[in-house]
Amino acid sequence: MSDSATPWVLHVDLDQFIAAVEVLRRPELAGRPVIVGGRGDPTERAVVSTASYEARAFGVGSGMPLRIAARKAPDAVILPVDAPTYTAASEEVMATLRAQPGAVVQVLGWDEAFLGVRTHDPEAYARGVQRAVLERTRLHCSVGIGDTLVRAKNATDFGKPRGLFRLTADNWLEVMGDRPTIALWGVGSKISKRLAGLGILIVSQLAEADEAVLAAEFGPRMGPWYRQLGRGDGSAVVDDTPWVARGHGRETTFQQDLADRGEIERAVRDLLAQVLEDVTAEGRPVVGVGLKVRYAPFLTKTFVHKVAPTFDRETVVAETMTLVDRIEPDRPVRLLGVRAEMQMPDDAREGHTPTRGGR
Repeated sequence: MSDSATPWVLHVDLDQFIAAVEVLRRPELAGRPVIVGGRGDPTERAVVSTASYEARAFGVGSGMPLRIAARKAPDAVILPVDAPTYTAASEEVMATLRAQPGAVVQVLGWDEAFLGVRTHDPEAYARGVQRAVLERTRLHCSVGIGDTLVRAKNATDFGKPRGLFRLTADNWLEVMGDRPTIALWGVGSKISKRLAGLGILIVSQLAEADEAVLAAEFGPRMGPWYRQLGRGDGSAVVDDTPWVARGHGRETTFQQDLADRGEIERAVRDLLAQVLEDVTAEGRPVVGVGLKVRYAPFLTKTFVHKVAPTFDRETVVAETMTLVDRIEPDRPVRLLGVRAEMQMPDDAREGHTPTRGGR
């Protein structure tokens, strides 16, 4: 690539990744509605991990209870989650992306990554990425092209499936201005509702919002950041520094609600034993613990507690068990989750998401 070439951010997003991997090993499923979730049994408590486009046409979406998905798409093939297979497929894709000429690759998850490239023709480069991924993995991907991370990420939505789309400062408001704020990467349902409470319903309104008003609602850091997000502004730097986990967590949904306190405590200890194995492998001290509780039918509470940095397992167990006392007595528990936060190394990538200052 010439030094005079323009820097671009490409967001590569694999189309219906998990479902596509399943179809690769079961070609007879091509064109059929496929749902992946839990142990593949819609009579059990589990949620949809992914759905093929054919299943999505019936209204099936990620996070939906499997039993509801089965009712919406009664003819769908429902498969259990096979994480090792998806991890292996993802690693092949990421290796392909790293092999692209001049690319800096920032992995976001199993099925997506940013590429920082310099090129005179980003569309041609993106098509080359799509061909390379397809040839090596037989998986299709969509590519968003942008002049910032935010714009590239949002551009991908307009390229799906198997396509490309360019979103820059020149066409950002033309394309995104009239869309609801929840369409922005980094704005979920809770934030969009709070923005609506301020009279901010669409992206163009957020882009022009008074920073003082936003800061009063979301704080001096996050308020201006949401306005920046509405403009699609922010970093254009793709950071290939390996992501370091802030913590590890495990959770489980019980097929039968737990009501006995002894059963609840044993379940927390079992989950914590798994978390501690993950944490031990990291070699960093624990600095915080958390407990997630979902009461029947579906009310979720999360309790967190900071601790002095420690490698001692018994200390972590004791600190976590103090949170169990906050579970309401005599109330059936549907789900439990345990998390341990770790001390971050000095050279770790900062920030919580790549949108915030590019970190």
